[in-house]
Amino acid sequence: MRAEPDGPEDRLRRFATIWSRAVFPVTSTSLTRPEFEELLLPLARRLSEALRARNFEAAEGRAVGAALVAAHCTDPEALSRALDCVDAYLVLYCGEDGPREALRTRSVRLQHAMAAGYAEALRERTLAEQQAISQAALTARSAVAEALHDSEARFRAVFEGAAIGIGIADLEGNILQVNGALLRMFGGSEQSMRGRRVPEWTHAEDAPQVWRLYEELVRGEREHYHVEKAFYRPDGTALWTNLTVSLLRDADGEPQYQLALMEDTTERRLLNLRLRYEATHDALTGLPNRTLFFERLEKALAAGEGQRFGLCYLDLDGFKTINDSLGHAAGDRLLVEVADRLQSCATAPGEMVARLGGDEFVALTTGPNTEREVDELAGRIMNALVTPIRVDGRDLTVRGSVGVVEGPAGERGAAEVLRSADITMYRAKSAGGNRFELADPEADARAITRNGLTTALPAALDRGEFFIEYQPLVHLGDGSVQGAEALVRWLHPQHGVLGPDRFIPLAEHTGLIVPLGRWVLEQSVRQARTWQQRNSGAGPLRVNVNLSPCQLTHPGLVQDTVDILEREGLDARALCLEVTESALIGADDDLLKPLRRLAEMGVDIALDDFGTGYSNLANLRRLPVSILKLDRSFTQGMQQFPADPVDLKIVEGIVSLAHSLDLAVTVEGVETGAQAEQLRILGCDTAQGWYYARPGPPERLHELALVDAVG
Repeated sequence: MRAEPDGPEDRLRRFATIWSRAVFPVTSTSLTRPEFEELLLPLARRLSEALRARNFEAAEGRAVGAALVAAHCTDPEALSRALDCVDAYLVLYCGEDGPREALRTRSVRLQHAMAAGYAEALRERTLAEQQAISQAALTARSAVAEALHDSEARFRAVFEGAAIGIGIADLEGNILQVNGALLRMFGGSEQSMRGRRVPEWTHAEDAPQVWRLYEELVRGEREHYHVEKAFYRPDGTALWTNLTVSLLRDADGEPQYQLALMEDTTERRLLNLRLRYEATHDALTGLPNRTLFFERLEKALAAGEGQRFGLCYLDLDGFKTINDSLGHAAGDRLLVEVADRLQSCATAPGEMVARLGGDEFVALTTGPNTEREVDELAGRIMNALVTPIRVDGRDLTVRGSVGVVEGPAGERGAAEVLRSADITMYRAKSAGGNRFELADPEADARAITRNGLTTALPAALDRGEFFIEYQPLVHLGDGSVQGAEALVRWLHPQHGVLGPDRFIPLAEHTGLIVPLGRWVLEQSVRQARTWQQRNSGAGPLRVNVNLSPCQLTHPGLVQDTVDILEREGLDARALCLEVTESALIGADDDLLKPLRRLAEMGVDIALDDFGTGYSNLANLRRLPVSILKLDRSFTQGMQQFPADPVDLKIVEGIVSLAHSLDLAVTVEGVETGAQAEQLRILGCDTAQGWYYARPGPPERLHELALVDAVG
């Protein structure tokens, strides 16, 4: 059945045609071009199906790369041309109507997988060829040695008919014979070859052992050796070979000649270098990539005594906005220009710039004086970004945040250094960006701890690592315990007991505050019910529970509270929910609605940290609160006698205002008897603080409720 015109199969065929036309000229296949196209068609189909698969698998690219090697596409240009075709035409002809950016990302991953599969298959093929060459070399050596002792005619037949280069020299190094294959490899005449001596054929990249092995052979101390060696051709280019040199003895066993067998590996070496370059350099900017950067960093960190390193970690400020507003193509052009500018900043010996990915770059400097050099390098990087970059007719202002790490070699690993630089870079970004910051070990430790706590939070709730302590709320008139504020703690396996200031912000950031807050409310309500059952003669004890701003916006707040109160059998009037003043500044009716519903049920709402949020006092009339909790900053001046008269006037005014609005006043942070007495005189209703009791287990509150709290 013929495919519909311009249908998927027709477009796939076009892709295979373009691919075959690009690659066929650099293949060593015996197929015709149309036959080669038919060979590529199933490979094109595999790439097309992988591109559009529901569950993407880049491994298909590895299989296609290996298949290219099997199809004799082993010329250094073959892989490059294949990758160029896939990059330019795979999404165009095989992407159909899928999301272009996602398909481009998949195409890039398939190209990387193709290169990896190609390199692996080529290595396996090379090893097989080397084994075959080694066996052929041994066979040729035996044949030549036998022919030398047999007849000139037979010698010539073996010598000239060999597929590999063969040369014969005497033990002084004078070249006696070379075959046609060797002449073609070198590109010179027989006369020019025979006029040279073996010791003259040195090359700048000779390994140290090459000439030591040669000397041992001509002295008769070894029979043969095998090395990879480069030679200079007459035109100055390099010829790389797999070289086997053997000692030939006469009929009496005395050393007589040396026999060289050479396989030309130049093209394979160039291809391996190309693959190595592509594996270690960023395709967009041409800069070293993460792989090569880590190699260089690890080498710098392993340097000897007296050596140091300096690292600048750059992240562009606002790059996502540019990408989203102008498109990824414009973003790519911006990154290329930034890369060029950064490259010009690192030109001294021991300096390099690399792209880690996205808009993240690193610059490395090494040597004995990097304390000064890394500061200068960071300054050059910041200056390089000052001039706007022109993209698509627009002048774009680019800024960056840089984290700088410097230190002696041998003390830290590469991952630790990069993590420190990353943390420092984010510190620079948090400080407003467009700046560089130096690494601070203490700040690093705090950030690492914070990250570890964030990661451990979800499991901590499941493992029951949280517990609640209660701090009494005392009536200032008669000293009786009215209830307690519930304060959550985290018993961390490594860090011990952590207060809420260490983990509540992290829980808010991750969203875990909602289930954690629900657990705290449930435990606290259950405890309040237990107190009521045990203290029936001393009056009911209330419990205050803090609400995070994130919980206020959660749609299940009211229903969760109702369900918990009903399940535990606690009257709503025994519960007070504390909300910080800052969370209610400018709050609209939608935010206040759940609080109003809870207040109508009988739950008290306390405005916590009152006096710190600069709110309009007139707003108190519209807030569904029944208690003001005065921040401790207003009572610190009352710890000594005489009390600060300004603080007294402020507290007196707040208490008068609150009582006129029928609001009770609770004071936090009471630490001395003088404070407690002064607050009682000013008319405050209840107080809490270390003067009465520190936060503790619920049993402690039961004991305090049975006696005069002051006593």
